[in-house]
Amino acid sequence: MNNNQSKLSTPLPTREGSGGGSDIILCGVGGQGILSIATIIGEAATKAGLYLKQAEVHGMSQRGGDVQSNLRLSTEPIWSDLIAEAGADLIISMEPMEAMRYLAYLSKDGKIVTSSKPFVNIPNYPDEAALQQELDTLPSVKLDIDTVAKDCGNPRGANMVLLGMAAPYIGILSVENLREAIATVFARKGEQIVEANLKAFDAGIQASNP
Repeated sequence: MNNNQSKLSTPLPTREGSGGGSDIILCGVGGQGILSIATIIGEAATKAGLYLKQAEVHGMSQRGGDVQSNLRLSTEPIWSDLIAEAGADLIISMEPMEAMRYLAYLSKDGKIVTSSKPFVNIPNYPDEAALQQELDTLPSVKLDIDTVAKDCGNPRGANMVLLGMAAPYIGILSVENLREAIATVFARKGEQIVEANLKAFDAGIQASNP
């Protein structure tokens, strides 16, 4: 899906007051499942007939290293796969410090949706209390997604909990678009895996309270 742009003939969803687009920064730590989130959003966008561009995913091959990608969705053609500073509608992060790393890219009306649980992979990781306090001053929604995933019986589904949290803020895609994409992406793994991931996704939606 790198640097892809797709357009189908199906009816386009609307996004009031947004100009018909959504610019998303996905970030986290290698091995947390950011690529799966990108794949599902991309699948949903393609089925909805949207234009789509995704920048290269950086750091994915290094487990424990930082991972980041730009994902742009629109009802109109997209000319760049990169999001400018102060241009992101949404930052979706599997790790709270990684969300803060890309704060300069968040638009004035943008939202941060992040895990509240740190993944301490560097010796000088910020003080957790100070990090949480700073997030509380920002337009953010945060949750211990690992605990929610375990409570759902799907400890590997934290990324689907996060996607559910973010779903109400993507705007250009409906919750049902994303549910259908989850079913498609995980179909080859069997109905039980599909249902487990949908359950984690729904738990994230319930927790987000937009």
